[in-house]
Amino acid sequence: MTRHWMRTLALGSALGLLLGVPASAQTTTTGDDTVQAGEGTILLDQVVVDVGAGAQATAGADLISISPEEIERKKPQNLREVFAGEPQVAVGGAIPSTQKIYVNGVDENNLVVTVDGSRQNNKVFHHNGTYLLDPALLKSASVQAGVAPADAGPGALAGSLGFETKDAADLLEPGRDFGGFVTGTWDTNSETYRTGLAAFGRASGFEYLGTINYATGGNFEAGNGEEMLGTGTDLISGLGKLAYDHVDGHRFEISHERVRDDALRPYRANVYINNGAEPATRNYEFNRQNTVFTYTNISPVGWWDPKVVLAYSKSEIETLVTTPRGPQAGLTATAAGETRSFNGKAENRFALENGSITAGFDFYSDKADLIYAYPGAPELSDEKASNIGGYAQARLEPSDWSRLSFGARADHQWFTGVDGSQFTNSGLSGNVGGEIDLLGDFLTAKAGASRIWGGVPLAENFIQNPVWTYGSGPEPVTSNNVTAGLEARFHGVTLEANIFRTRISDARLPVYGRSPFAPEATSLRTLDLDTRGFELGAIYEWDLAFISVKYADVQGKVNGVTADSEIGRYLTTPLGQSIAVTAGYTYEPWGLQIGGDVEFVLENNDTLARHPNEPDSAKNALPSYTVANAFAEWTPPANENLTFRAEVTNIFDELYTDRAAYGQDFLGVKPHYDPGRSFRLSATARF
Repeated sequence: MTRHWMRTLALGSALGLLLGVPASAQTTTTGDDTVQAGEGTILLDQVVVDVGAGAQATAGADLISISPEEIERKKPQNLREVFAGEPQVAVGGAIPSTQKIYVNGVDENNLVVTVDGSRQNNKVFHHNGTYLLDPALLKSASVQAGVAPADAGPGALAGSLGFETKDAADLLEPGRDFGGFVTGTWDTNSETYRTGLAAFGRASGFEYLGTINYATGGNFEAGNGEEMLGTGTDLISGLGKLAYDHVDGHRFEISHERVRDDALRPYRANVYINNGAEPATRNYEFNRQNTVFTYTNISPVGWWDPKVVLAYSKSEIETLVTTPRGPQAGLTATAAGETRSFNGKAENRFALENGSITAGFDFYSDKADLIYAYPGAPELSDEKASNIGGYAQARLEPSDWSRLSFGARADHQWFTGVDGSQFTNSGLSGNVGGEIDLLGDFLTAKAGASRIWGGVPLAENFIQNPVWTYGSGPEPVTSNNVTAGLEARFHGVTLEANIFRTRISDARLPVYGRSPFAPEATSLRTLDLDTRGFELGAIYEWDLAFISVKYADVQGKVNGVTADSEIGRYLTTPLGQSIAVTAGYTYEPWGLQIGGDVEFVLENNDTLARHPNEPDSAKNALPSYTVANAFAEWTPPANENLTFRAEVTNIFDELYTDRAAYGQDFLGVKPHYDPGRSFRLSATARF
């Protein structure tokens, strides 16, 4: 056991003990029940902001929460539709397997990303999405943009992003112990059919859930009527969960989720590049799986509110690689890239008179490798990283008009390169945030800041070079984040304004090298990222209707120069200004719900800037575009087990490429246009 490891362990323990000083015994009333607390324990209402997924929210956080009700209203078919109406969150990629998420302009690879509490290590191939998630399985999502709490996990350089899948309890109707549903969806543009089946129930303390979804369809057409090659659908996903609740409050849950996409894609899946030597399309098989065991206590008493998570996640892509030039031009070989993570945590939440403290330990053991069947090439290259951390996060309410949050964590990481060289690094991270009600419930000011140590990130599988050298070792990446905002509320109207800035130093951007066996190949390229911007929003809610208008301006620079989508790989992408408008209305007597959204994206000329670290390629300004979508959903009052839904996406048949998509800012690259107008019809029957 190394001194670094012992130092990390000791610091984490000290933080937990220091922040968890006992309070005196007392009697606390919760609802209609009065409970006598024992010596040194407290039974209090928790000061909790429920974000539905990921780490518990903290005071001062720039929080974006997609609730179960919002998921149910949107019925999203991809990640972009999950975050529709939130311009701070941009999702690029015309098909689910190539979609990437940017929060305040920062690539999600720089966020802690979890699914049901399981860390996701999915940096497989930069022409694919970071991971593939079927929204049909999704219950909620939450983003803490910029500043994340210490218990979010290691490496929260630009915040945290958490997804939570559905449970049996979320789907069971009141008074029932068994249920299920079958659903079908038809998309007219690509002639894609999706079907899903689920069954769930509970008995004798057990809960169970099983669901499977399958989708198949052809290529879609863009707004100009052009068929976009390699955009067909062949996707299957499934989720299984089993939980047991003991009479003493102990809850044990295990879940397994799996998604597979297997279809022809453009040779570089998210963009069309024709160098005359490679085929236009090739088959990509993309598999992702996530297995999570969770222990919690659903009847916490005072200082005993534990949580234990053990998880294993894996993403893999298999495809054919064609040699573009040289004596073996046209030769194909199979390449299979895989990233995986074994991770977990053990923590306890200590209830205090004015809030709580969460303290614990977490770990991960990640690996990224590439198996390449090219004749004469090394068969396997891989990088590994392991980390153990200790943390504590306080969430307090000093008065009825203020909230405070602060925390710290210590991490120690072991990193192994493709050549077997090993490096160890340790670092500290801290965060602080607060909220003050300036005018009672009318006006609230909030702010937060963090300094994060992120260790050394693994390189993408498909860019790994077996002859990389590491010199004296890669630099650990660090970041600084600040956010601030105001929120005003009055008679159903909410006005909000937020500003943010994220600075990431020594971000790793390895390059393969000039040839597979180039001795000068290096893995040590690093860059600095600086993103900043602001968001303005207005929401009006009345009775069973709402309308929301949000504006965001996001700017990013790499090494002091405006970033493009190439130099910004794994870091950022040129977003600029966008406006999102969403609205919805429910008429309960008819069981009718209608709604829609419009996205206005403004022209961005910043992409014409030349970055000194990239080739002198001709550049494009990014054009403006407007995309509108609408839906109507009907649940007959006479038969509430049936639901019918009709949607029209891209109503005006706009020809566009989503602003967050890769490669469109370079001439000579054919844009991967998004789908044109489509009608989507669906029906769900519950039993």
